[in-house]
Amino acid sequence: MFELPVTKIDFYTSDIFEVCLERGEYSFETGECSVLFNDVGDSRPYSMSSAPQADELSFLVRRLPGGALSEWLAERKPGDSVCVSAPFGEFRPAFDSESLVLIATGVGISPFLSLIRGSDEDSSLSRPLSIYGLRRLAEAVELELLKQKTALQLAVSREPHTPHFHGRVTDLVDTLPIKQNTEFYLCGYDSMVNGVSDRLTGRGVHPARIHTEVFFN
Repeated sequence: MFELPVTKIDFYTSDIFEVCLERGEYSFETGECSVLFNDVGDSRPYSMSSAPQADELSFLVRRLPGGALSEWLAERKPGDSVCVSAPFGEFRPAFDSESLVLIATGVGISPFLSLIRGSDEDSSLSRPLSIYGLRRLAEAVELELLKQKTALQLAVSREPHTPHFHGRVTDLVDTLPIKQNTEFYLCGYDSMVNGVSDRLTGRGVHPARIHTEVFFN
């Protein structure tokens, strides 16, 4: 267990924020998770959103009404401490494929932010396609960075009048051309992950090329 001081809390919306901690000797790999604890022992796993080589350790959080941990984290101030478990997990998105698709909804973008924030600008591999599902456009996190380092497509489900795809990620995936040897990485709630996995396998994608990380409320 690591007890790490808060350096800052960055709010993207009133309910979506990033907790940034002093990293110290903490080390992890892109895609891994940690369990965070509040001062009375409530806990929840979160994926790291910072790059493995960054000075700070960060986690993207959605504040849920009545959520013991998310409400507590949202109230932290610089200098407060958060207990963090050792990293774990086998989800490993990486720029090691000529054809890479990253699919996320909401704060499920976290491990892909970790990947992109740590990427080499001079990489010889082509930019991955990223598909980012949001309820409203204002909930997008690091939109400019995603545009810069990926071929970004947004699926906005609750705002029909935007220049982006109106609907769910599962519907947007149906419109994509499927290339041979593409690696798909999915992160978000189970309904999206299961739905997109079913659509992809139904279109001939081998299950071994579909890598998933499920978030829960």
